[in-house]
Amino acid sequence: MTSPDTRADDRQSWLDRAKTLSEALPFMRQFSDQTLVIKFGGHAMESDDLARLFARDVVLLRQVGINPVVVHGGGPQIDHMLKRLSIETPRVDGLRYTDEATVEVVEMILAGKINKQIVSAINEAGGFAVGLSGKDGHLIRARKLRRTKKDPDSNIERVLDLGFVGEPAEITPHILTFFRQSDIIPVIAPVGMGPAGETYNINADTAAGAIAAATGARRLLMLTDVAGVLDKSGNLIPEMTASQVKGYIADGTISGGMIPKVETCLEAVDKGVDAAVILDGRVPHAVLLELFTPHGVGTLIKAG
Repeated sequence: MTSPDTRADDRQSWLDRAKTLSEALPFMRQFSDQTLVIKFGGHAMESDDLARLFARDVVLLRQVGINPVVVHGGGPQIDHMLKRLSIETPRVDGLRYTDEATVEVVEMILAGKINKQIVSAINEAGGFAVGLSGKDGHLIRARKLRRTKKDPDSNIERVLDLGFVGEPAEITPHILTFFRQSDIIPVIAPVGMGPAGETYNINADTAAGAIAAATGARRLLMLTDVAGVLDKSGNLIPEMTASQVKGYIADGTISGGMIPKVETCLEAVDKGVDAAVILDGRVPHAVLLELFTPHGVGTLIKAG
């Protein structure tokens, strides 16, 4: 028989949950009928528990009237498969060169294995997800990514050839509009098609930012393996304007791998996304905490 103390504890637990739901209601209304593009990657993808929680959270967003669009990465999984297949990937000035053999593996892992795992997790959680790549419905028309490097002695810039590494040239979001009207949750692998039908591997952050801009998303959420953008003392910067971001890059506060992430956020905001957020995907329910609490849990970047 359940003791009175246990029943009281259970009652308080349920009351706390009801209070949490009630406090989240204004935020749910704020984002109702809005598109949110979520870039899913990093440690959260490799943890079964975090991946299941993420899937449940995405289903909850859809059930409260929000339109989530998931764009995923898969770098570690690609590296593991290339190693298993004994395919070496040379580096060009520190950047991975992607040849024809490598891009076949990339497409197999991204559009095949990882994409379907995420779709299955969302469907198992009660949602209705459909997986696709940027090649489906001409969603991502890609072009070859070109990087340049300036020779310090001659001051001459040379073009770095990275093979089948691409970037979005055009986003055609018609298929996503259809999915939205059908209550389907799209899960997108960042693989695009070039003008001659060639396959290009696209950075997931870049793909998510371009899709957010093309769909007029209210938010771009970038799940990473850090809390967000940190100041020089290691403290989280909860909010920044575009001009502040540029200042932090100039003074070295934002450096290394965080620079391309904030630049993707800046470009999305510049093209009409209301705000972009960099947050820690290792935190359980990070997406819900960011959207449905007063202060969020990541770094929000907006115009200004």
